[in-house]
Amino acid sequence: MSTLSVQFRLKLAAFELDVQLELPAIGISVITGSSGSGKTLLLRCIAGLERPALAYCKVKEIVWEDSTRNYSLAAYQRPLGYVFQESCLFPHLNVQQNIDYGRKRLRLRSNPSQSLDTVIELLNIGHLLKRSPAKLSGGEKQRVAIARALAVDPQLLLMDEPLASLDQAHKYEILPYLRRLQWDLQLPVLYITHSPQEMTQLADHLVLMDKGKILASGELQAVLTRLDLPLAQSQRASSVLTAEVFAYDAAFQLLQLRFSGGVLSVPHLALPKGSQLRVRIYARDVSLALQPPASFEPFNSLHAQVLGIMNQAVGYTTVSLRVGAELLLAQVTRKTASFLQLKHGQIVYAEIKNAAILS
Repeated sequence: MSTLSVQFRLKLAAFELDVQLELPAIGISVITGSSGSGKTLLLRCIAGLERPALAYCKVKEIVWEDSTRNYSLAAYQRPLGYVFQESCLFPHLNVQQNIDYGRKRLRLRSNPSQSLDTVIELLNIGHLLKRSPAKLSGGEKQRVAIARALAVDPQLLLMDEPLASLDQAHKYEILPYLRRLQWDLQLPVLYITHSPQEMTQLADHLVLMDKGKILASGELQAVLTRLDLPLAQSQRASSVLTAEVFAYDAAFQLLQLRFSGGVLSVPHLALPKGSQLRVRIYARDVSLALQPPASFEPFNSLHAQVLGIMNQAVGYTTVSLRVGAELLLAQVTRKTASFLQLKHGQIVYAEIKNAAILS
């Protein structure tokens, strides 16, 4: 598999970035962590906007920077797109002209892998091309900014909290476009966010940073459910399962989902049979039992194996579980954990009280 390999060491005043990271050069890699952990600085190093004392950056098979050989492509020579928190559109240019401005960088290279028409169609901005930025909504501005970044036909797309300045309604508007772009263009994306919603909806790979270092890097499920990491220790700890639609109960508006560990019933509008979905389950919405439920209803009760146990918040215990091929977190009171006498390898039944489809 092609990879993105980076290593940077950079000291700025009292802060030091010291990272070594290898990511798959496909899908969306979300970078998260507390404010000031070095997320933006990492992206700036990859973009060639900083000069680290130690620097190495290779995208797929092409080396962009290697300080040991005193070699570095200038920022303008690196085939990447960059999307910031603010859209940064030129106010004196209309949408078409803003996108065309980004296309000028292609004069350095030939044979773009995608046409602008494809990008414009994917982002649904064809009807906006003659408008000025002042007449666009926040979500429309960010979609245009993404189109401008893609106009350079990048081999890598960097996105630094691109939805942070948007209200909730505009975030919901733009999130589906981000996933669709990655699916259709097969473009590796590095995406910074503090939002659990964006993280769980978009991430294929998750990178957790703290104080200029990498705490963890791996597949979304694996990092979310690691008991030694802050994400699993949070009151909003959650798991993400991948499931497939197999039926719909119209009378109660319940979508029936199947995955390797069993079946789930989730309140939702009807979706096509066979649709692949991500489902988020908060650890606090999972209860544990030693016996299967008395009800004959097979949904939302999962046969699970205990992988790990850790006391977290006051009075609570977090349990990591394997359900089929998937990983799941449960948060129960310490009294319940003591009553169940939970231990590694134990078989239990996980009752899902609530689950949400990440659409």
